[in-house]
Amino acid sequence: MSVSLAIISTSASAVSSANPQGSLRHAYRVLALTSIAVFLVSLDLSIVVVAKRTIGEELGGGSLLTWVFSAYAIAYAAALLTAGRFADVFGRKRSFLRGVLWFSFGSLLCGVAPATWFLVVARIVQAFGGAQLSPASLALVLPEFPVEKRTQAIAIWGATGGIAAALGPSIGGILVDTLGWRSLFFLNIPFTLVTVFIGQRLLKENRDPNAHRKVDYLSAILGFSGVALVVLGISQSEVWGWVNTSTIGAILLGAVLCLGFILRCRSTTNPILDLSLFRLRFVVAANVAGVLFSMGFIGMWLLNTFWLQAVWGYSVAHSGLATMPGPTSAAFVAPFAGKYADRFGHSRVLFVGACLLGLGTFGLNATIPDSPEYLTRYLPWMMITGVGVGLTISTLSSSATAFLKPVQFAMGSALNNTFRQVGTALGAALSLAVAAPALARIETARRAGENVLNVSKTEIHGAWAMNGGIYLAAGIAMLLIFRRPTEAQMDDARG
Repeated sequence: MSVSLAIISTSASAVSSANPQGSLRHAYRVLALTSIAVFLVSLDLSIVVVAKRTIGEELGGGSLLTWVFSAYAIAYAAALLTAGRFADVFGRKRSFLRGVLWFSFGSLLCGVAPATWFLVVARIVQAFGGAQLSPASLALVLPEFPVEKRTQAIAIWGATGGIAAALGPSIGGILVDTLGWRSLFFLNIPFTLVTVFIGQRLLKENRDPNAHRKVDYLSAILGFSGVALVVLGISQSEVWGWVNTSTIGAILLGAVLCLGFILRCRSTTNPILDLSLFRLRFVVAANVAGVLFSMGFIGMWLLNTFWLQAVWGYSVAHSGLATMPGPTSAAFVAPFAGKYADRFGHSRVLFVGACLLGLGTFGLNATIPDSPEYLTRYLPWMMITGVGVGLTISTLSSSATAFLKPVQFAMGSALNNTFRQVGTALGAALSLAVAAPALARIETARRAGENVLNVSKTEIHGAWAMNGGIYLAAGIAMLLIFRRPTEAQMDDARG
């Protein structure tokens, strides 16, 4: 949480020095308030992974434990597009505050869960709340800022969520070792209640004035079910297998439903998703790059954490602290990414960030030893990748929505977040699939009491190299596709 506020404070200080009258003070208060909620939602995407073993020891559940993470990711990704449209139609403030309350209620249920199945259901409640508040939060922030400040505001908003996801293992490891796994969820409640209390007074209601006062529920059902099944098939491929009929069936059925969703959006007068957004090259570029970045990001994080704990023998809390310099570097750089994007262009800034991420991942892969050498062989590469994350994750969010009209903010944000959640599921599945033989050998050696230093880790290195290449592909895609829109193109997209 302190990282989130630090990002906003750094940027706000820079603005205050340029604007002594403090005319943007209210706008930055809105940004800070909404970013707290976004930080918590993103944090809970990754924070529970480190607690899997501890939760299993207390609640049991066996294979059901994987759903503590998967159910949240699936429900969050599936609900985003519908939630964005609901915010447009019924009001962004109303959706945001309702989402925060649902997220808080879900967190409480998670904290008191008596069994694993109950925890999985509670995680779905959490995810629905997070999906409601996320697109509404950006739609509340951007109208408060003048056009020339919006790229920076979006960069801060996007960095807050991305850095929270990166901090999840660090914060989670420390909390699990000191206060127990239930503290991961109870942590959210005081922040969410304060957010609702202040938000009632601080936030201004706004909605799409051109939206029909109804939602096309057939589109909502098709879109929700389609995305949910695709993410389900991808995320469970590690357990079911890529060629298993359950995996293939879920992905194919999800793809068919997504096609039906697109056809419905083309024919209805009040679609959940305005397909004209895809006429804009900056929207297409941001979503393609977003999928690729999310694939590399989750894969790198999973492999780094596994190496620290399984190969170097770090505890959960120790590995969390060891990864902290990466998110810290990202938090330092992120507030300035919006200014760089305005000055040099979104595609160039994201390409530099992607190159730094690729360099850090390739460098770590080439030099990391089997025995711990943190200061010389791990920390420098984490600092480089942290700077890359700070440049990239901020620019992705701003490039997806910075040029949209206010009525398109919630929908554009929901679209970008949906693509990135699909990328996260795909990246985790691919990295674990490639590294699986080495992971299995290491786990077998550990259980047998053998020295894991003698175990071949070739597949892990292959997965690292794959993620480095994915980062570079994200940067190249942005350079090739991204174009800043003209007014005529924006008018055509709205038509």
